[in-house]
Amino acid sequence: MNKKIQLKMNMPREVRDVLNALKKAGYEAYIVGGCVRDALLGREPEDWDITTSALPDEVKSVFPHTADTGLQHGTVMVLSHGRGIEVTTFRVDGIYEDFRHPSSVSFTRSLSEDLKRRDFTINAFAWDENGLIDLFDGLSDLDNRIIRCVGDPAERFKEDALRIMRAVRFCAQLGFDIEEKTRDQIRTFGSGL
Repeated sequence: MNKKIQLKMNMPREVRDVLNALKKAGYEAYIVGGCVRDALLGREPEDWDITTSALPDEVKSVFPHTADTGLQHGTVMVLSHGRGIEVTTFRVDGIYEDFRHPSSVSFTRSLSEDLKRRDFTINAFAWDENGLIDLFDGLSDLDNRIIRCVGDPAERFKEDALRIMRAVRFCAQLGFDIEEKTRDQIRTFGSGL
């Protein structure tokens, strides 16, 4: 489901400056993941993550102060007003061979490709000044207080068994229930932990 919804996001100045600088340089850039979920729930986000169409070297060319924190995964730490902001290139993960890490990562210029590799619908949001992007009906899951995998739960848990623990943690922290197919696959893949 492809939705673009108007939503005001109250983010720190340093995060907004990074987002705006990437856009001014001609790249797509979005606030993404848990910080969007937390803002939608009226919670103060602990971390602010940005995803972008810019490749890591392109990100580094936009900002004078960066640190290479996870280049193999496309992540550059941008220092903005004394705060480190993680900026990660849109990516597609290769095959997961150890129930935890992809064997390879390739970069893409497609936001939708990046979002569909994420764990749960409530973590697959993206936001920019044009509004909220909700490709997997995460808003309905937030409203219904449901933890649901993006796509096929068996695939998500085969990729990364730690997602099982994340599902349980979100359930406990947020007071949500786990959707039936997701819960069934947690039972199936629990030994992967």
